[in-house]
Amino acid sequence: MTHRMTGGARSPNTGFAAAGLLAAVAVAVSLSACAGPEPASALPLTQVQDIVLPGSASRLDYQALDAEAKRLYIAHLGDGTVHAVDLGHGTVAGTVSGTASVHGVTLASGWHLLLAAVSGANEVALINTDTLTVTGRVPAGDTPDGIAYDPVHGKAYVSNEHGHAETVIDLATNSARPPIEIGGEAGNSVYDPASGTVMVNVQDRNELVTIDPATDAVTGRIPVPDCSSNHGLYVDGVNKHAFIACEGSAKLLVLDLNSGQVTARFSTGDGPDVLAFDQGLRRLYVASESGVVSVFDEQNGTLVPKASGKLADHAHTVAVDQATHRVYFPLENVNGKPVLRVMDAKP
Repeated sequence: MTHRMTGGARSPNTGFAAAGLLAAVAVAVSLSACAGPEPASALPLTQVQDIVLPGSASRLDYQALDAEAKRLYIAHLGDGTVHAVDLGHGTVAGTVSGTASVHGVTLASGWHLLLAAVSGANEVALINTDTLTVTGRVPAGDTPDGIAYDPVHGKAYVSNEHGHAETVIDLATNSARPPIEIGGEAGNSVYDPASGTVMVNVQDRNELVTIDPATDAVTGRIPVPDCSSNHGLYVDGVNKHAFIACEGSAKLLVLDLNSGQVTARFSTGDGPDVLAFDQGLRRLYVASESGVVSVFDEQNGTLVPKASGKLADHAHTVAVDQATHRVYFPLENVNGKPVLRVMDAKP
């Protein structure tokens, strides 16, 4: 083979030096890949308390935070219950039963209601937040999951994961309206107060769908390319961004809602699921099935990776208190018990 020399003569040892450098880089990359995730101490969080939850050490799912009442509601999917945690006293205020395989929980402000997606019965349970009792049940299609609440129209939109639709619940009558066909598996659903729309991940079609609550019609479809199972979703409507977690490919996407283009991609822990955003700190938390929590700061119109670390096995759900900047992680098994880990954010 003939080697062409450019840019002047090259020392006979240059090739060996370059080869040695490449080998060193390869070894470093290999060691980095084998090192595994950073520990929880790498995260910009300080542990405050572990609140032991009732029931078995089994799967926990979505949360709903009532900051005014200082209460956090947690879906205990494995037990079929919903826990109400008194954040002021660090105790469990009560537990609601009769919610088999509960997934999404969302507060309906003004109605004194917590909506719980009960996939074991394919319904949404209406829970009175004053008495912690189920006061009604509404059929919600096939495998209800995430729930978005629109306070303007008094309606809830429920991700029908296997029904390829959004169930619409009118809270004035506690009844279901005709479902909205979205053409695929519904991932997370979010109400965006800035635009007054509901946005839904269609996770088997790589799309983000927009729904107008005034008409319950699909008004837009934005492609989400190169994303395996776009499930988790947070919408920063003021800055026209959607943050989308690709569950199957361990990626986080930044989608510009004005242009409809993906403007950034980041790696996360395996199985990214629930997203929570601290509006004051402009900080995004991504919790994953692998237990890795990824933290990003929003700067100059995009996200900047801040830290990533393994918090605990199956730490896939997260919530943030906007006033105190406290961050909440329900953990299914800490020394044989389910707990709520309470953490303070660091700068």
